[in-house]
Order: sequence, then C-alpha cells, then structure tokens
Amino acid sequence: MRLPRQVRILAAARAVNQLGAFSLAFLTVLLSRDLGASLGTAGAVAALFGLATIPSRLLGGHLADRLGRRRTILAGLAGCAAAQLGIAAAPDTAVAAGCAVLLGFAFELYEPPSQAMIADATRPDQRAPAYALLTTALAVGNMGAGLVAAAVGRSGLRWLFVVDAASCLGCALIVYLWLPADRLGSTPPARERHGDPGERPDSGASPWRDPALLAMTAAGTVFALVSMVMLVGLPLSAAANGLDPASVGLVTGTLTLVLGRPLLQSKPLTGLSHPAAAAAGFTLLGTGMAGYAVAHSLAALFAPTVAWAIGNLLLTGRAFAVVTALAPPGATARYLAVYGLSWGIATVAAPLLATRVIGSLGSAALWTASSALCLAMAAVQPWLLRAITGRRDAVVSRAPASSADAAVG
Repeated sequence: MRLPRQVRILAAARAVNQLGAFSLAFLTVLLSRDLGASLGTAGAVAALFGLATIPSRLLGGHLADRLGRRRTILAGLAGCAAAQLGIAAAPDTAVAAGCAVLLGFAFELYEPPSQAMIADATRPDQRAPAYALLTTALAVGNMGAGLVAAAVGRSGLRWLFVVDAASCLGCALIVYLWLPADRLGSTPPARERHGDPGERPDSGASPWRDPALLAMTAAGTVFALVSMVMLVGLPLSAAANGLDPASVGLVTGTLTLVLGRPLLQSKPLTGLSHPAAAAAGFTLLGTGMAGYAVAHSLAALFAPTVAWAIGNLLLTGRAFAVVTALAPPGATARYLAVYGLSWGIATVAAPLLATRVIGSLGSAALWTASSALCLAMAAVQPWLLRAITGRRDAVVSRAPASSADAAVG
C-alpha cells in the first residue's frame, strides 16, 4: 500500500528530529556532573520535565484544531530548539531547570498536529500503516541518535543539546518547505472526503465526555506503560545479569527495524481486523515479556525480542486509527491529544515502577507481572474494540432515518 506523500514527508521529518533525541537521557548527568546538582535535585528536574509534557500535549491538540497543524508543529519545534539551547548555555542548575520545564511544555506540541495531519491525508484503511510508519521513523532516528551521541558526547554533554536543537530546526525546515500551509475552514479532512462512516457532526463536543475515547485512553495507558517498562527495565535487567545495556539496546532496535518495514507491508498483517491484531499483538508482547524473565544471555534475548517487536508492530498505529475515527470533524487533534496523555502518564510512572520492582523483587518479577498484564489485555482490548465498533455502526445505521425525518419535518 503506497501512502500519501504528506505521510512520507512527516515520517522523514520525524526521523530527522529523532536524530537529536538522545540529549534528554543525559539531562540528569549534565545537572549533577557539570552543574553540581545533587542526584535528588537532578531527578526532580527530570520529573518536572515529564509532568510538563502532559499539558503540552493537550495544548498541542487545542492549537492544532484552532490555529492549524503546520503552525503548531513549527511552534513546538522552535520552542524545543530554544529550550535546548538554553540548557546547553545554562550557567547554573536553576537556569537549566527552568529551561528543562520550558522544554517539557514545548515537547509534545508536535504530536497531536502531526498525527492529525496523517488523519487528514489518509483514507480509513490507510491510517494504521501510516501511523505505524511514523513509529518506524522514530526507530530509525533512534538508531542514528545513538551513533551521533557517541561521537558528539566526547566533546562535552552540552553539545548534545546543541545538536538536538539543530535536529529540531532541521525538522522544522522540512515541515515548512514541503508540507502544505494551513487553510482553516476551507478543505474538509480526508475522512469526510472519503466517506469515513465514523464521522459525527458535532465538532464542539468535548473529548472528555466521550466514553469510547476515555476507554481507549485507559487501554492505551496500559500499552504505553508496558512499552515504557520494557524500555526502562530491559537495560537494568541486562546490567543485573552482567550484560552490556548498550548491546541489548542495539539488538532490540535492529530487530525492530529489520522486521518492521516488511511486516507493515505484508498483506496477512495489514488485512487483520483491529480486534484480531490486538489479540495477537498483546499475546506476542506477553510472550516476549515472559521470555525476558528467563533470559540471562544476549543470545537468549533474541527470541523474546522478536516476539516483542512483532507484537509491538501489530499494535502500533491501530489505536490511533480507531481514535481518529471516533473524533468528530474538526476535533481530530484534540481527540488524539487526550489519547496521547497515556504516554505522558506512562513516562512518569514506568521508571518509578520498574526501578522499585527490580530493586525489591528482582527483574524476573517485573517481566512476569508485565507478561500477565499483556495477556489480560489480549482478552480485554479486542472486546473493547468490538464494543466501540458496534456503537459506531449503530450510530451510522440510525443516521439516514434521522436525516429523512428532518427532511420531512
């Protein structure tokens, strides 16, 4: 399936942006080693950054629907670049902390408008692979980011933030030059043009009053939490088993990329319904987590990582496609912003949860509990998706009768 040019441009821009996304991993190190902050203070600053990303995503959704997609993306990227340069030049902990919080407020402005742009440019059947392509672009950028960090970090940690700012500006340049300008109120989104059966007329409806969206957000928070626990916990678990965390990260990232593109384009997977993909995806995630509980060598991590990578790719993009279909015309970005809060919550909770469980019960306990949660979601998520689909079909089936009644009256 060939995706629209706008989607491919967004994916390329995101890969460029992700090339500099390594700097945040070194924020606490910069604060404690270069600026003399205590570890507790450095951790508190990192937590404040994470908390600031939550309202940032909501603001991104609001601005995208009110001011336009491209304007909001450019504002977010410019804000991130300015804050990162502030951190790079900070003379003390207080200035660096202030810039880190400002970075958090700008950090998620990009997400809702970019996801809404994909919804605008695609048909309903294209959305899941389109959102999955965006995630694959992130993985490509992450691998390049590791190489850039290894090269630049030798010159000083501050330069990492300078390069990160440059990647934001490079992404902004791509968006400015090759994505269409905002034309609010003139062109209907693609799902209206292509007759998406999920469209609803009330664009002023609050996302917080849509029970289907809230249920999807709750389920998405579980998926995000499991994903973040894996990212945070696997390096810690590897170190506890005497493995090099960097090697583990290279293995997981490489496998995701090698498997990702062919799977995204394969007909057996693209033809799966959302409930079937959810059941298979969470089952594979649970299998991978269970494998991590008993893996004590780099070779033993291979099979669980393959299961994890395939499961993650099956799930990635599906939920965004469902949420996009739930949104009324004109409210896509706000709906995606509310759903995206799941990742903000997981980003704050996962490090606390993973370190606490590994420290007190060991890494096997973390993977066993995560596996059980994934297997439970393999049953719950398909049921939820079927319920939402049934509700939307019922609304659509009543729509023609309502229209006819209105015409007669």
